[in-house]
Amino acid sequence: MKTISNDIFFAHIEDLLAEGQSALIRVKGYSMRPFMRSDRTQVRIAPLTTCEDLKVGDIVLFRYRGRHIMHRIHRIEGDSITLAGDGNYRQWEQCNRKDVVGIVSHVIKFNGRTIPCSSRRWRLNSVLWLALPPFARRVILGVLWRLGIK
Repeated sequence: MKTISNDIFFAHIEDLLAEGQSALIRVKGYSMRPFMRSDRTQVRIAPLTTCEDLKVGDIVLFRYRGRHIMHRIHRIEGDSITLAGDGNYRQWEQCNRKDVVGIVSHVIKFNGRTIPCSSRRWRLNSVLWLALPPFARRVILGVLWRLGIK
């Protein structure tokens, strides 16, 4: 297996999206638990038609302090967007609309099941998770971690 730097990888992803193509990437990290699992979940990143299409609840790939991060939009105020990972109950990021590279259109689970992010079920699960108080999310994530579901 060959490893390439994130700079080269995400430059290629940005080029694909700029050409109107989508890209399939494997999730790394734990910030989007419980819906996405590191090294087991893949996502299809689609190009944005316009930044005005962004909505609260969308999961986007964006540039933040020299890195690329994939998190959920929590608030949009003008050109400013506040984001956080589903597994982050205390950490938030802010970016501008121009920093958003693409939008997650599908989540592919480790068993191959593909879930469109526009589906009612996905949206409902997302809303319900975010409606939980941070303490409840922390407890659930802690239990999952202890059970080995990372």
